[in-house]
Amino acid sequence: MVSVTVEFLGGLDVIVNKQRIHQVQIDEEGVDMKRLISYIADQMITNKNDVEVFLEDGSVRPGILTLINDTDWELEGGEGYLLEDKDVISFTSTLHGG
Repeated sequence: MVSVTVEFLGGLDVIVNKQRIHQVQIDEEGVDMKRLISYIADQMITNKNDVEVFLEDGSVRPGILTLINDTDWELEGGEGYLLEDKDVISFTSTLHGG
């Protein structure tokens, strides 16, 4: 089991009941970012029409900055990064309507 903090920032919280910070526990071993992204889409996004706000082609949509413990996820291995207890995963939308 892994327990992490997941943050939805930059207005992205609207897809998860307007709650910015979530404590997430996944009862599996070897949970990677790809699995967390799938968990968010399946379990946390309340209106399934909003999944496309977060995902494109099965991964985080371009324009959403993804950080693992304040470091760009690409530097940590992207979708292949294995989550550790107490990691903080932040998703920040850089896309703003106007």
